[in-house]
Amino acid sequence: MEVIKTDKLTKYYGKARGIIYVDLNISQGEFFGFIGPNGAGKSTTIRILLGLIAPSGGRAFVLGKDIGKEKEAILKETGYVPAEASFYKGMKVREILKLSADLRKTDCKAEAQQLCRRLQLDPERKVDDLSYGNKKKVAIVCALQHRPKLLILDEPTSGLDPLMQKEFFDILRERNKEGTTILLSSHVLSEIQDNCSRAAIVRDGTIIACGSVDELSGTNVKRVRIQGTADLRSLQGVRDQKETKEGASFLYGGSTKCLLETLAAGHIKDVTITEPGLEEVFRHYYEETGGSL
Repeated sequence: MEVIKTDKLTKYYGKARGIIYVDLNISQGEFFGFIGPNGAGKSTTIRILLGLIAPSGGRAFVLGKDIGKEKEAILKETGYVPAEASFYKGMKVREILKLSADLRKTDCKAEAQQLCRRLQLDPERKVDDLSYGNKKKVAIVCALQHRPKLLILDEPTSGLDPLMQKEFFDILRERNKEGTTILLSSHVLSEIQDNCSRAAIVRDGTIIACGSVDELSGTNVKRVRIQGTADLRSLQGVRDQKETKEGASFLYGGSTKCLLETLAAGHIKDVTITEPGLEEVFRHYYEETGGSL
């Protein structure tokens, strides 16, 4: 079953671009990453999926339902953590959690208590007095306490310290093993690489690459490190070149034969060629399509 399916999803804000022809297909039980810097179109896509804004064109289906016609039914089975969480002033954490549960007509008290314990969140504190990180914890508990079929997370770890980030992802992996589908939007690429099975890279409102994390990392781009000297100026496909004490390090996406011939003509003591990390691949995709970070 496709939990999220979009067809040429497009959004303009007047003449300004939001997203253009976004096609997403996320299957039940996937842990899917949505990668891109701020302004790329990630949050716009998410807001359309949640029915918070209407698309200018295209269609979106969530949990097999048309977001334009069955928004309430979709939201009942969806949990959402926004990039910026805000709450009614003067309320205690437990009151916010109860309000969120009541909106879904679900008794979430036991689950909320467990999540508060794991995330070290005091339900008796007023939300006005909470730090940014603790407000994010409130949003996380609101999203998870009704055990939704789908979790949509927009930059969910901003404000969380490293220990809480680890606990949060432990919870997500547990839910995913139980069958929960997760869409994780983030510009922290290590979060995507460590947790997601598939991902899409978005630039200027358009998806420029989509596939398994292994496939995205398995481009023909390599990280090359050399000890010694070689004339790399005529070598096509060299990117992100950095000089080191021993020699140089660079990303290379050109001909292997040309690379070896260039190195052989130089004064090389040692060379290592490795697969780049997802962050380096991400930069490569942006450079290839004319984008910038």
